[in-house]
Amino acid sequence: MVQPAHFGLTGGIACGKSTVARFFAELGARVIDADGAAHELLLPSHAAFQETVRAFGKGILDEHGKIDRQKLGAMVFADPDKLRTLNEIMYPKIIAHTERMAAEFVRQEPDAVVVVDAALIFEAGLARRFRKVVVAWCRREQQLARLMAKSGLSQAEAELRIEAQMSADEKRRLADFAVDCSSTLDETRAQAAAVYAELQSLVRNAAR
Repeated sequence: MVQPAHFGLTGGIACGKSTVARFFAELGARVIDADGAAHELLLPSHAAFQETVRAFGKGILDEHGKIDRQKLGAMVFADPDKLRTLNEIMYPKIIAHTERMAAEFVRQEPDAVVVVDAALIFEAGLARRFRKVVVAWCRREQQLARLMAKSGLSQAEAELRIEAQMSADEKRRLADFAVDCSSTLDETRAQAAAVYAELQSLVRNAAR
């Protein structure tokens, strides 16, 4: 089996993953936003839109006929079976999209550090698709407070979304590298820079 050329970046919701992705990009990484790709794939022009509406009904649409992600999220995070159905629709399409982008980046720049920013790498069983996986994490009480502050969700709603994902402790156990986002931005940036140097070294050694 050919070793994957790209790396994974994961972490629980509101744990600092997007911040670490930004730091990696500032350091020179080519970052692919898998979660952003999921949002794009749910637009009416994509097949995933029709499949999702068939699975969950027109009640998830807003007044403009687009999927209301808040309505859809409230539905699937309250029901593990519905969340599983949505994942079965979305995962194959997100994987295909991000792997096409990663292959193009590597073709253009063989020495590039290509990072796929994706929340559910471990939950979806996708770790083997990456050379190494980095996890961004913070303490549970911070995660809950951050999620409520940025989303406007109630504590109960926020806890449902956190519980739908693997715990930070388990992700840290499975990951190859970890960045602690519990402290200051400067400390998080320093840890991200140290991990990025490791990723660069892996890419350079593979090219020899």
